[in-house]
Amino acid sequence: MAASAWLQIIFTLLAIFLLSVPAGRYMARIVMGQTTGFDKFFDPIDNVIYFLIGRKVASQAMTWKVYTFHMLATNLVMALIIFAIFSFQDRLPLNQPGFPGMEPFQAFNEAISFITNTNWQSYSGESTLSNFSQMGAITFPMFTSAATGFVVAMAWIRAFTVTNGGSDLGNFYRDLIRFLTRVLIPVCFVMALVMIAEGSVQTLDASLTANTLQGVDQTIVVGPVASQGAIELFGTNGGGFYNVNAAHPFQNPTPVTNIILMVLMAVLPAAIVVTFGEMIGNRRQAWVLYGVMGSLVVLFLLLCVIPEQRSTPILRHAGIETEATVPTVAHWRAIRAGIESNASVDQPGGNMEGKEVRFGISGSGLFADITTAFTTGAVNSAHDSYTPLPGVSMLGQMMLQCVFGGKGIGFLNALIYGLIAVFVAGLMVGRTPEFLGKKIEKQEIILVSLALLIHPLVILTPTGWSMVAPYALSSLGNNGIHGFSEILYAFASGAADNGSTFAGLNANTAWFNLALAVVIFIGRYPPIIFLMAVAGSVASKPTTPATTSTLRTDTVAFGAFWLATILIVGALTFFPALVLGPLAEFFAMKNGVAF
Repeated sequence: MAASAWLQIIFTLLAIFLLSVPAGRYMARIVMGQTTGFDKFFDPIDNVIYFLIGRKVASQAMTWKVYTFHMLATNLVMALIIFAIFSFQDRLPLNQPGFPGMEPFQAFNEAISFITNTNWQSYSGESTLSNFSQMGAITFPMFTSAATGFVVAMAWIRAFTVTNGGSDLGNFYRDLIRFLTRVLIPVCFVMALVMIAEGSVQTLDASLTANTLQGVDQTIVVGPVASQGAIELFGTNGGGFYNVNAAHPFQNPTPVTNIILMVLMAVLPAAIVVTFGEMIGNRRQAWVLYGVMGSLVVLFLLLCVIPEQRSTPILRHAGIETEATVPTVAHWRAIRAGIESNASVDQPGGNMEGKEVRFGISGSGLFADITTAFTTGAVNSAHDSYTPLPGVSMLGQMMLQCVFGGKGIGFLNALIYGLIAVFVAGLMVGRTPEFLGKKIEKQEIILVSLALLIHPLVILTPTGWSMVAPYALSSLGNNGIHGFSEILYAFASGAADNGSTFAGLNANTAWFNLALAVVIFIGRYPPIIFLMAVAGSVASKPTTPATTSTLRTDTVAFGAFWLATILIVGALTFFPALVLGPLAEFFAMKNGVAF
């Protein structure tokens, strides 16, 4: 890899880290009700919303059952609104092209997808949705679904801060409103302006006509792209205005915006870990968790980017591609002298299939890694065209769903592994299994185990069924091993609230629309319910002072054990599926067989 590629990767990761620390501390002040410098501006806005929904509703303390009920009820109402907009968009305004309403199965799939922060799309946005649908059924839930995941995580953290055996986990509506008005909306407003300045499109017009160099008229689809793109990435949503998503020059115009979008999708999931440390009053514990997640990001990043820089053996043996080489000092001197172009050093070989020339392999591979690590789902390249090992990286991160992950949910999944690590380590060394002063007992382990087992269940079961059902196999664009990988990726993406895809699969069928909607729903809400039950159980327990017999969880040693728990449990669960898919494809490729 060229030095410029490494610099881009290091700069992006460093920017994410540096921004996540102040962002996390700011969010902690919001969640904990502490004053900030923006209160004079935001308080009147919040008060208007409290007045509209009822101050009593937004101020009462909630147990885990009440908090969860209001979250589910609110999501249900919004899902019904989204379903109605999709179904009747032909009767709604801002539909200049005259698009018909979605058919019921697809409308159901998309309503479930966007209310759960998954944003799986089995349609081409520019040829299916009106501007009203893009704003009312796409952009709107991008804000609320991201906020929902965040506030659930905050309620869960509060359970470990209750010291008197209480049951107050906060107020769902207050948490939701404050996160929307003080974090998501203002940042997205500013970032939309930045994207417009860089060349992104923002208009209520549906299209414009351009006269090409060939002398013919071409219709170019436009719309409120910049405003949707900002929350798409900042809210780890992923659903794009255009079918090619962030590969479209109207949505991601320049290499600068490419970096901005990557930072946007990663900064809040990383900041939540910092918020966690502030809320529990133990920054050291937060840095241990940050180190675990950061190590996973780097591990999967190397697996995603480096193999893609190497040309495929089949093309190399045919003399079409050359092996990527490390640039020498002579190369750099030739570039400065104008004898060679930078392209010959930056990309002497490798797999450029399915990638934008504007971003190259490093900019595309880094984007692919971040979008699956932080379960966003936005893409600036065709994931289906990557070589097998990057496919392992993308699938692995969605299967683990805790490599930072999306808003709150990835953080909660990491804590699931943490509680299991605490319990196992406590049994191994003969110490009391405690986490943040709360005893972790049989009831909590049963609940977190149920939450953990749902994820592989909703990925592997429908994948296996789809490999034998004719109505599923008919959707495959590729047979054999890669076809299996396409189906496995689809269900992993749906279960992980990701929404990206191996695009060789035609998912706009009755089976995949229905099956993926069910997978997305079960992958989202039952784990949240189980985890909120854990929060209720933990909150009711008194906080136990640390003693010499207490297992410390804020040490580097426990962090290493935490990381090992994630990798071992994940490997035991998903490794056989990876062997049947991308790993088998990798060894086949090495032996000259392509799919």
